[in-house]
Amino acid sequence: MKILHTTLAASLALLLGGCMVGPDYHRPQVATPPQYKELPGWTAAAPAAEAPKGDWWTGFNDPLLNQLEPMVSVSNQTVRQDYANYQAALAEVQVARSSLFPTIGITGSATKERSAAGNSGLSLGSKPSISTASSLEGNVSWAPDLWGKVRRTIEENKATAQAGAATLANATLSEQTALATAVIELRVSDANIDLLQKTVAAYKEYLRVISNQDTAGTIAPSDVISARTQLENAQSSLLALGVARAQYAHAIAVLVGKNPEELDIPHSTTLPALPTVPAGVPSSLLQRRPDIAVAERQMAAQNAAVGVAIAAYYPSLSLSAADGFSQSPLTGLLHIANHVWSLGADVSETVLDFGARHGEVAAARATYEATVANYRGTVLTAFQNVEDDLSGLRILARQAEVLDAAVHDATRGAEIAFNEYQAGTVDYTTAATARATELSTQESALNVQQQRLLDAVSLIGDIGGGWSASELDDSGKSTAQR
Repeated sequence: MKILHTTLAASLALLLGGCMVGPDYHRPQVATPPQYKELPGWTAAAPAAEAPKGDWWTGFNDPLLNQLEPMVSVSNQTVRQDYANYQAALAEVQVARSSLFPTIGITGSATKERSAAGNSGLSLGSKPSISTASSLEGNVSWAPDLWGKVRRTIEENKATAQAGAATLANATLSEQTALATAVIELRVSDANIDLLQKTVAAYKEYLRVISNQDTAGTIAPSDVISARTQLENAQSSLLALGVARAQYAHAIAVLVGKNPEELDIPHSTTLPALPTVPAGVPSSLLQRRPDIAVAERQMAAQNAAVGVAIAAYYPSLSLSAADGFSQSPLTGLLHIANHVWSLGADVSETVLDFGARHGEVAAARATYEATVANYRGTVLTAFQNVEDDLSGLRILARQAEVLDAAVHDATRGAEIAFNEYQAGTVDYTTAATARATELSTQESALNVQQQRLLDAVSLIGDIGGGWSASELDDSGKSTAQR
């Protein structure tokens, strides 16, 4: 009994002191360069800078993007799945937190019993007796969190829920950038259609002129065949673009949670604008990338799991109490004379488990080290992503300037070659080659513009869009309406 009293006293002292076994969490350091290698020529983000905010897509100045992007966070099924997972994680936090407090219950019972005459101690001729018994009792049980196991579990579940919030943000950003990519692809398809329609019209004019010359007998018949073949190839390419455009339109519908037949996207003659995207500094990625926040919160959760595993080394204490009334017969149940109560305490400790707890702690520590490596790898990948985007945009901008001049020269060259052909100073092959070169150069310029737009979307996604890890602090206080 003396040992029990000593154990209880020590346990209560530790409880009041708020003891928690296991390591306290500190975010591991990662090497962050002072600036990006590709930063020269880019705008550094600052508090007053016009950086992408929540509605980052408005920088592309495309009405379809502005209309559809807000629908992603509401109707996209991938986002809805991650939202449900996040809600489940918040519920787990609530479940874990409830273990800090006593469990309070109340029970009541009433029985009515008939006793046979022979069992009542009365004479054989006496009547059987009927008795009523009842009880009303309140009970309290509590397992004090002496070693912080429950608090570490709450810490783990809270970090997991915050990782769920970051996962939700990451999924939302990913699906938003996927939608922007699909819209850009659709717009470029429309631009390619416009280009090929103009080319088909030019080739039809070629064929008309050549057919007239063939009728007059001033050219070889093979020129007519060549002109017709060139026209038919251009018409085939134009038709093939319809397949790609339809697929992009279907992808856009699915990304906003609609059936493909529900969304009709009219042809557009305007490409999205190329936005100005402040690149920021590398250290800002640690706050602005949702996937980095996911990895960091997973570290915090696993660090708490180490504490949960270590707590298994220490004894557990549970307290119980009951208070109520018991009476037979029912009358007078709540009388003070029928008052009953009980108090109890239970202490348990594992003496020998042949290394089970040691193995669980070792496994928890190893898993934590794995999350650290994952975190650092995620950060390094983030740096690589941004550097790739910046270098791509820088190089493509220079390429676009060269191609603009090439398009101008190719267009002028095609006009001169056709005029010379009509004058009879060059053959048709020269004129046809010049026109094909013009088309190819225009397509190359369009492809570069497309890639610049896609790289801009990628850069916005890779710097975290308009999201910030500071939002995780309030992740459990409010939830989005869906």
